Amino acid sequence: MRQPGLQPGLIVAPLTPFTAELKVDEQALRRQIDYVVRDCAATMVVAAGVETQEYTYLSFEARKQLIRSTIDYVDGRVPVMVGITHPSFRTAIELAHEAEKLGAGALQLLAPLRPFAGAPTQRDLVGYFEKISSETGLPLTLYLNPGPGTDVSIPDTIALAKLPRVNFIKESSRDLARVSRLIVEIDRAGHARYFATMQMLLASLELGGSGATMPPPAAEIARAVIEAFVAGDFTRAAQTQLQFALFPSRWMHYGLAPAMKAAMNLIGVPVGDPYPPYAPLSRDDMAALAAYLKTTALAPRVAAAAA
Repeated sequence: MRQPGLQPGLIVAPLTPFTAELKVDEQALRRQIDYVVRDCAATMVVAAGVETQEYTYLSFEARKQLIRSTIDYVDGRVPVMVGITHPSFRTAIELAHEAEKLGAGALQLLAPLRPFAGAPTQRDLVGYFEKISSETGLPLTLYLNPGPGTDVSIPDTIALAKLPRVNFIKESSRDLARVSRLIVEIDRAGHARYFATMQMLLASLELGGSGATMPPPAAEIARAVIEAFVAGDFTRAAQTQLQFALFPSRWMHYGLAPAMKAAMNLIGVPVGDPYPPYAPLSRDDMAALAAYLKTTALAPRVAAAAA
């Protein structure tokens, strides 16, 4: 149940840095988590839970190690939300138990596609979430991301939000009609805290939403939006929000993870390249991205990294 009067939150999903041998680069991960907690002012950190984290390329044991490392490096500074998404509810429950044992504060679960094809019914979705929530004492985040998961209708989203253990919603839609209705029917109705994505951040805050979920370094721009909004400086909040009009969209033909990894490298918090065979940005596109970031809240970091 949502607690009234809570300040807007920023749930941040650190990118997964890889070594040349395609193992998780632990040193780079630790450095990035420090940046996420300190400079992005994350109110919660996501471990191995969203597609920009490229966790699906990891073996099951490597995924569990990424969860352990993330919780260890956060070191209790903010809660950690652990991704337990898996087509098999048994495997998701195993990850939930591991997360509880490690001290996670919440779980994140993608609304799944049916493995035998076709969109799940409301009964399928409710049954899946009820089965997993019955096996854990941790609150659940309903992760809505059509593509890797199913496209959940508004009525089905509301039904899932009313489940006792579902305390958070992570919405990837940029559809203002959908977002505004769900804020009213879920967040403002007190069923769960509703978090939008970066392009919808300011609009969702103005409508009564709880904040947003995103990777770094977009999260540092989001921090500036939230701080201006909370301070009542709505002109500055709007000006900062407009930075998301072009970033990352101009570079999204590479994919979100490659665009965000490129930006992290440019601000001096290196996280390497995307998992192959997916390509990093070209030299020309890196230059264009650097030039754009110099017009954003990230400008001081770009300048310092280039010096």
